[in-house]
Amino acid sequence: MKAMGISHYKQKHLEPLTLPIPEISNKEVLVEIYAASLNPIDFKIRDGKLKMLLKYNMPLVLGNDFSGKVVKVGKEVKKFNVGDEVYGRPRKSKIGTFVEFLAIHEEEIALKPRNLSFEEAASIPLVGLTSYQALHDIMQVKPGNKVLIQAGAGGIGTFAIQLAKELGAYVATTASDAGKNLVSELGADQIINYRNQKFEEELTDYDYVYDTLGGKSLEDGFKILKPGGKIVSISGLPNARFAKEYKPGVIKSLLFRIASSKLTKLEKKHQVEYHFLFMKPSGKQLEIIRELIEAGKIIPIIDRVIPFDDIQKAVDYSESGKAKGKIIVKLKG
Repeated sequence: MKAMGISHYKQKHLEPLTLPIPEISNKEVLVEIYAASLNPIDFKIRDGKLKMLLKYNMPLVLGNDFSGKVVKVGKEVKKFNVGDEVYGRPRKSKIGTFVEFLAIHEEEIALKPRNLSFEEAASIPLVGLTSYQALHDIMQVKPGNKVLIQAGAGGIGTFAIQLAKELGAYVATTASDAGKNLVSELGADQIINYRNQKFEEELTDYDYVYDTLGGKSLEDGFKILKPGGKIVSISGLPNARFAKEYKPGVIKSLLFRIASSKLTKLEKKHQVEYHFLFMKPSGKQLEIIRELIEAGKIIPIIDRVIPFDDIQKAVDYSESGKAKGKIIVKLKG
């Protein structure tokens, strides 16, 4: 089968790979992939920025979410049958969705939303699960809460705005003039033009910040929170709280504690909680998201669909930072 990946870290151009169709275990299904999406984590993995958390053998197939059809089921699989249309996000030890066939545990997939195409469905799993775990599980957003969602016109932001509104939040977001209309249509209550405004000067007394940028934007996020608030980041540094849950070992836990000491000081100064989110795959949560999509409460936002053979064009465009919503790679159909 065809696949696209890398043979070493920091390899900017993906290379074609020829691999055997994978065997499946008793609890796995074999999925023929119809579409996959690009996500920032693909580039972090490619460039070796997550080696402290994730170690992979080379060559490595990239890609972290997908949609497709089940073509084979393991002996103990109970939830799915051959022919089912599914979508999902594989566990971090078994990534690689830029490929024609994928073996994946039945607990990591769900039936594809009936009202979405394969391309639309492929845009959802990673951003959907990440946002659900940030807004629902960690923040526990309730009606009337004030939430800042950074980079609202991006892949994560377009989903997160819709979910936060569904949970009843007042949503502020950052966007440029090019993304202003999109985030407004998705329900954002206040839009900060990051080119000529500073969100930390415009916003105050917020309950939560959903940080997708890291760096100074993350640090400035602490300034707008009320005491007792939470800031959840997917681009910041792991801290001691994360290490306690993830259990990476004594040495790495110590390194996380040291590296995140500035963020810990900001926590204490502003009397808030900082959480580094490393999303977990969950078929059950994808079922919840599917129900929201089928009810019309969340719609996928896709910038463009690019054929699998032209995947490098998708990679280059994604890294340009110009995309509004998700970039999809089409493998079949």
